[in-house]
Amino acid sequence: MFSVVFLSALLAFSVTGSPVEVRNSPITLPMTRRLAFSNITDLVRHDEARLAAFQKHSTHGRRGANLLPNPAVPLEHANLGDAFSDYTVNVKIGDSPTSYNLIVDSASAITWVGAGLPYLSRTGVDTQQPVEVNYGYGSFKGMTYNNIICSTYLRLVSIGTIFQDELKIGDMVQLTIPGMHFGVASTSNNIAADGVLGIGPRLLGLETLQNFPGQMIPTVTERLDMQHTISHPVVGIFFQPLVANQVNNGEISFGGTNPTKYTNPLTYTDVTTIAPSSRYWGINQRITLGNIEILPATAGVVDSGCTFLYLAIDAYERYRAATGGILNPANGLLQISLPNYPQLNDLKFHIGTRVYRLVRNAQIWPRFLNYSINGGNNDIFLIVKALATPTGSGLDFVNGYPFLQRFYTVLDSGQGRVGFARTRNTGDNTN
Repeated sequence: MFSVVFLSALLAFSVTGSPVEVRNSPITLPMTRRLAFSNITDLVRHDEARLAAFQKHSTHGRRGANLLPNPAVPLEHANLGDAFSDYTVNVKIGDSPTSYNLIVDSASAITWVGAGLPYLSRTGVDTQQPVEVNYGYGSFKGMTYNNIICSTYLRLVSIGTIFQDELKIGDMVQLTIPGMHFGVASTSNNIAADGVLGIGPRLLGLETLQNFPGQMIPTVTERLDMQHTISHPVVGIFFQPLVANQVNNGEISFGGTNPTKYTNPLTYTDVTTIAPSSRYWGINQRITLGNIEILPATAGVVDSGCTFLYLAIDAYERYRAATGGILNPANGLLQISLPNYPQLNDLKFHIGTRVYRLVRNAQIWPRFLNYSINGGNNDIFLIVKALATPTGSGLDFVNGYPFLQRFYTVLDSGQGRVGFARTRNTGDNTN
């Protein structure tokens, strides 16, 4: 009986939403930057596990080639819970005064809580529906609640349930979603937050509901659009380059963009049709360094969860040769000499009709954090790393934080496109 009621409610939300007050969009909320790790290997393993989950999605549950070369630590043994590099927002649920700190994840369609603080609302409805989602660096699976969605991380399992309840995103300004389906975990591993706020494409929700694998729960963005809280299913993201002692250096806008955060017109490109990148916020792009082609036109993803910028292994080797970088065995990053730094050319991303330049400073690890990766104060390490697969795999690059912190990014699920624009921080020398 619960299954029939749940499916009926789910299909109803796919057509229409609850009547709520209509606000002018966009609605902008602050995000908090978090970075913590005991050594750089933890951060690398975090990215490796995440990319392994991308590969798992690409093969629809079948194991394929690893996306990362020669992982030194098996993922199931990696201590990833103490390593994180992410942005979070505060969320309240139902009648509980608890404020949950949720990771904003562009590679997840699911929102869930329970990894840290427990779900305590008395207004939630247990739909008794099991759900499972793979992220890579941890996992949880369980039942579906109205207002809650549970997820499962690759190889590292926690148990939960999907509930339905009222979701409130933000503190001073709040976005309210009545009757939101979300996950609640009863146990979880390797999640250094209370859960995840998924802003990924809805397609990522396929095969997550164990009783209804062909159905997808509407995402937070879709629900806000359905109930007319926002006028368009669009998310605008602004990150700043990391500087010492700065915490609140990001913001997220639902329903549109914040023009005060970018300095030239937004330019859009369609989401790629090439799998597996097409399941995510995937785009086509070409990369050059000076006049040297590093990566031919190919598909990859824009991702808010990867600490580094990743290239297909042949493109990485071309980048290494062009920069003169030497692999540092202590941290696994390419290193260039201080005298060679002024010769480092801009890394140019040819996306659609525009070229986006990562200046030399944007290509290096923040030097105020060199102490944490076994480096000296004046050492220069590059933030480009290698995938294990060659160009043509369908996921040949990952534009992670080094890219997103230099360009305003728009995720438009309504028109299936991604937009970029320069910001005041594009050319910063903060690193």
